[in-house]
Amino acid sequence: MAIFSRLIPAAVSAFVLQLGLASVFVPRAEDRFYDLSGAAGFLTTTLVSIYYPYIRSHTPIFGETLAQKVPPPHINLAPRQFLLTAALVIWTGRLGSFLAQRAMKAGGDSRFDEIKHDKVKYTGAWIAQATWVFVVGLPVYISNALPASAHPPLRLLDFASLVLVAASFALEVTADRQKSTWRHARDSKKHNEKFVTSGLWGWSRHPNYVGEVGIWTGMWGLAALSGALPWPAVLASAASPLGTYLLIRYASGVPPLERAGNKKFGDDPKWKEYKSTVPVFFPWGGYE
Repeated sequence: MAIFSRLIPAAVSAFVLQLGLASVFVPRAEDRFYDLSGAAGFLTTTLVSIYYPYIRSHTPIFGETLAQKVPPPHINLAPRQFLLTAALVIWTGRLGSFLAQRAMKAGGDSRFDEIKHDKVKYTGAWIAQATWVFVVGLPVYISNALPASAHPPLRLLDFASLVLVAASFALEVTADRQKSTWRHARDSKKHNEKFVTSGLWGWSRHPNYVGEVGIWTGMWGLAALSGALPWPAVLASAASPLGTYLLIRYASGVPPLERAGNKKFGDDPKWKEYKSTVPVFFPWGGYE
């Protein structure tokens, strides 16, 4: 379908940037800039998804005629495209800066301690990040692949999706701030708790990740349920929230943190009580 061919520039952008950065950081076994590079990937790929049609129509090498030229995107974006793009920029800026500051303060990213000196495996991590940038951002890139005129006016379902995005973003930010506040209080000797259990962390063992899944579910709803996208594109863009959930819940998010917790606190009765009374993810979910 034509809409999928329009995603090629976004895909190329995602992989070219991450591989370019990998060529700089992999030889140095440098991992402090990994998350910041992911944030940059989302921003540049989004810009490509918006501006590529404009650039293409104004570049003679593509053989476009004057009559086929499109107006600048900042003039021609549909409200849905603007909202999706703005939400992605806000989310990327907040999360990217938060993770980058944490990595800088810690002097590195513990996720890569075992692989960053293996050039092949560490390069694989950058390729995985490029894939993540492209797949997770699909609702935005696919929406921008359509002309503004193809998007119908915003409806009640669109506003419901926006509410989900905003509420989930607030959940993620609040959870991160609560943990940062708790950690600062611990470092200041105001308490001697080994792990955080208060606030949202008494509702879920990983409330920030629950917020992350909610954000991309809402983004998918805003892009895919508008009636503008063909059904194959609706299904393809569902890889964003589904992939986010599977990655966080069963791969690079929850499992390593749970293993680390078990290793540190496995014999602590409070840890055992926490794990038996607070769900691992959704509040209506299980404990393991």
